[in-house]
Amino acid sequence: MRNRTVTTFILLGLTDDIRLQIPLFMFLILSYMLSLSGNLTIITLTLIDPHLKTPMYIFLKNFSFLEISLTTACIPRFLYSISSGDKSITYIACASQLLFIDLFAVTEFFLLAIMSYDRYVAICKPLHYMTIMNSRVCKNFIFFCWVAALIIILPPIGLGLGLEFCDSNIIDHFCCDAAPLLKISCSDTLLIEQMVIVGAVLTFIITFVCVVLSYVYIIKTILRFPSAKQRKKAFSTCSSHMIVVSITYGSCIFIYVKPSSKDDVAINKGISLIIISISPMLNPFIYTLRNKQVKQAFNYSIKKLAFRSNM
Repeated sequence: MRNRTVTTFILLGLTDDIRLQIPLFMFLILSYMLSLSGNLTIITLTLIDPHLKTPMYIFLKNFSFLEISLTTACIPRFLYSISSGDKSITYIACASQLLFIDLFAVTEFFLLAIMSYDRYVAICKPLHYMTIMNSRVCKNFIFFCWVAALIIILPPIGLGLGLEFCDSNIIDHFCCDAAPLLKISCSDTLLIEQMVIVGAVLTFIITFVCVVLSYVYIIKTILRFPSAKQRKKAFSTCSSHMIVVSITYGSCIFIYVKPSSKDDVAINKGISLIIISISPMLNPFIYTLRNKQVKQAFNYSIKKLAFRSNM
């Protein structure tokens, strides 16, 4: 983002209403702390508990890392802006924030698709599960998610480094996002806009198709199970992931369901806040509350710590 006159940008945030600043700050700091503690708990449990070394929890550990990274790339800076009143962000910090937010978000979508495939193999091919989803395959899948995300986001961001900002430095968002940045540039942004749209559509469609196909086969397989107990157990192993997928994809789909053009910016900022702040807070609770193995590992770790402290 080459610029001759602009060295800093101004992030307008969510609202100018002073009465809403304190509740917004309290909500964001609470959600951020819950997100950090919840996701760090999942990462810690998957590292120390031998029962959580399966492919499912390897992917969950990486998903929790991405959730922490995504929310940390945006929320602390926004909290500082609210508390200090300083809405400025340097050119380099803005470009870095845009890069990391896009990288973590796109990687998450591919990882959710991989996790759907993992559930498909576990339900539909249980006898071959450990052969198909061995540790090497899991590492390759995770590596693929990061590489695919980089391939999608680097070309438009690379071109974006050549943009000029000469008329305005005010970004109508609470973080550095591609759409408001392109809107205030005085360069020709048509090619970059097309690349951003193509990248977003490809990411969404490819991963969404993988998720849908996986769950179509999963549901068909589960419905053929002879007993209700088997069906219930199979559904329970997928329920947490299905809820997280529904929240993530539902939020993105809702962005495009706008009542009118003047509401576009407000709705986009609201949905972005859900994706960046609320979803990372909810996901650890969804996985722990609906997963017996994680709850057992958590209880075991608490008892172990309590035993050591009493010695």
